Amino acid sequence: MNSCISRIVRCLPVAVSLLCVGQLEAAEKIKALIVDGQNNHQVWPKSTVMMKQYLEETGQYEVIVERVRFLWNSGREKEWLPRAGARRGEEKNDPIADPDFSPDFSKYAVVVSNFGWNAAGWPESTRKNFEKYMADGGALVVVHAANNSWPEWPEFNKMIGLGGWGNRSDKDGPYVYINDKGEVVRDPQPGPCGKHGPQNEFVVTIRDEEHPITKGLPDFWMHSKDECYSHLRGPADNLTVLATACDTPELQKVGRHEPILMVIQYGKGRVFHTTLGHDTDAFEGVGFIETFLRGTEWAATGKVTRPIPKNFPTAEKPLAQKFEYKEKSQPAK
Repeated sequence: MNSCISRIVRCLPVAVSLLCVGQLEAAEKIKALIVDGQNNHQVWPKSTVMMKQYLEETGQYEVIVERVRFLWNSGREKEWLPRAGARRGEEKNDPIADPDFSPDFSKYAVVVSNFGWNAAGWPESTRKNFEKYMADGGALVVVHAANNSWPEWPEFNKMIGLGGWGNRSDKDGPYVYINDKGEVVRDPQPGPCGKHGPQNEFVVTIRDEEHPITKGLPDFWMHSKDECYSHLRGPADNLTVLATACDTPELQKVGRHEPILMVIQYGKGRVFHTTLGHDTDAFEGVGFIETFLRGTEWAATGKVTRPIPKNFPTAEKPLAQKFEYKEKSQPAK
């Protein structure tokens, strides 16, 4: 009996130590919030789940999804809606503002926007709370059509640096691109905001080899089938272009290389802006996945700890990773 008690006593420090380590690891996870519910891209219910799972699979993140009450354009991928663990919404024929949408941004190290073109505006109090969160050192990740949202919100346009569509024009800021000499061009001429050619595979060119997000990536790599946005414009204050691509052969001939990966400083906050991510093919691209994960970590922490994967695409060939959903028990709110 005494020897049994003795063994238990000897094991207690180890058990307590393991328990503390487990609690510490859980406490150290990065808390990420994905916001969604209205997007002109029909993939959005699925792409939210894809991004959530990509983040969680790193072991670094605890991810919550908050969704506006009134959904728009969710029909094609409606089976994915409950898999995000967000509250149930009501599908509408047009985007309708949710007057009660008010996430507590202060709980999160980073916010990922999966809204899109024509998304209804947030309540004024929510906008102000988000502006304060960002100015005080928050983090935002803007994915593809999230840069189409809310052209009438001046502070959001400052956060994203460049936007597309939504009747943006020269009043909102210059076109920004890189020419064949590698120079950043800020073109104030009047003209429409936001274009893209047919979906294609295209080569991505790294423009900042020393930034933590892009450091170690190949100088050139082929991205999976996607839209390549062009003719974006906006305030572009405190904006650094990390990577570019050419939307069409015609634009390539005239030396117009469009920003596709960017970072922006907004107050004390950090923003990672990727224009990649039109549909499932793009979200399954290894180039998208890796830059999304690296960009999110940088936005949340100011550094990137991920090694470059061995299966990263080359300049000649894109690589894709078929998405396989992993069931998690997460009741709807």
